[in-house]
Parts: sequence; structure tokens; C-alpha cells
Amino acid sequence: MKKIFLFVILFISLTSFNTPSFQIALLKYNGGGDWYANPTSLTNLIKFCNDNIGTNINPEYATVDVGSSEIFNYPFLHMTGHGNVVFSDREMENLRTYLIGGGFLHIDDNYGMDKFIRPQLKKLFPELDLVELPFNHPIFHQKYDFPNGLPKIHEHDGKRPQGFGLIYKGRLIVYYSYETDLGDGWEDQDVHKDSEAKRTQALKMGANIIRYVFNQ
Repeated sequence: MKKIFLFVILFISLTSFNTPSFQIALLKYNGGGDWYANPTSLTNLIKFCNDNIGTNINPEYATVDVGSSEIFNYPFLHMTGHGNVVFSDREMENLRTYLIGGGFLHIDDNYGMDKFIRPQLKKLFPELDLVELPFNHPIFHQKYDFPNGLPKIHEHDGKRPQGFGLIYKGRLIVYYSYETDLGDGWEDQDVHKDSEAKRTQALKMGANIIRYVFNQ
């Protein structure tokens, strides 16, 4: 837990220097799901945040196993994929300790993860319910205003995009973006051929998530 509190000290003390204030990480998990999907997404999101909302994030993101002690080195974890997700008991304990201690996890369903991630989140925090965040939640109103909640980036099943959260003692610790596919919108334009307008929407929402985490 002490490592988590160190994140805040580093963030405050290093923002005025050229040295990156912190690094964010992609979460590697077991179960067969493609945790490695959207390889250019975080790089582009980091650049957008550094250029537009005044962050000083390391331009290179890390990759960390969910059960590794290295998880505590990163204040922000991103998780994505299309398929199965399995957390072992040890991984559950590690991730739970990280989140309770001040860490944050953003999960972006890349289409197909939903039926797998929900049971894992319930095992992770059996005492909490995954709740849909209202449109007036601050995460939608940071530098960029999203009065109707998450933007719709990819259609998939044609359902409306939804943003869900796990809230522990008043703090949002997990944010789950569903039926939007923000990560696809963050990728290089030639990967999915999204319009610049769609990509900008996705990047702005991603920047809101980053800013919200460090304004909590």
C-alpha cells in the first residue's frame, strides 16, 4: 500500500520536470483472452494526454502480469481483449490489494469479454456491485464534456455504450467501458479506418479517464 501512496507524491513532485511523472501499464491476464489486443492504443492515448491535458506520462507503456508485485509500480492499469479472463486466487488477492491501496483499473471490452469479466469482478469484490455511472458523473466532465456518457466508437451489437464502475468506500477503483470499444478508437487510424472525428472522441474520453483518476 505504501507504494500506491508514493504514486501521489511522485505525481505532484515531478510534474514540473522533463522526467516523466509516471508510467501506465497494460494488464496481462490468463484464460486465453487476447490481453495484447490494440497494441498502438495506449501509445496514442499517452501522446494525446501529454499534448492536450498537461500530463507528463512516460511515452512507453509497461506490460505487467496481474499476479506480479510489479503491479504496484503503476497507478493506472488498462485491460482489454475479446475473450476469456481467468484470475487465480493469488492474482485476485494481488489485484484487490492494489485497488484498495489506491490503484485504478480501466477495462475496455474489445467485444466478447463481457460475459467473462463480470464473474471475475464479482469474485474480486463480492461485496460490491458493478453499477452504471450516471451521465453527470465527473468522469464524463473533465477537460472534455460528454453529456450523454460514453461515445459510441464501434457498433458491434448495436447496443448503447455504457460505463460501469466498482466503487470502494466512495472511490471509483474500476471503470468498465462496454459497447464502445475506446481502445479501437485510440489505435492508429489505418488499423480500423475510423474517422478522425471518432478517433478524437475516443481519445478525449480516454483523456477524461486519465485526468479523473489523478484528480480523485
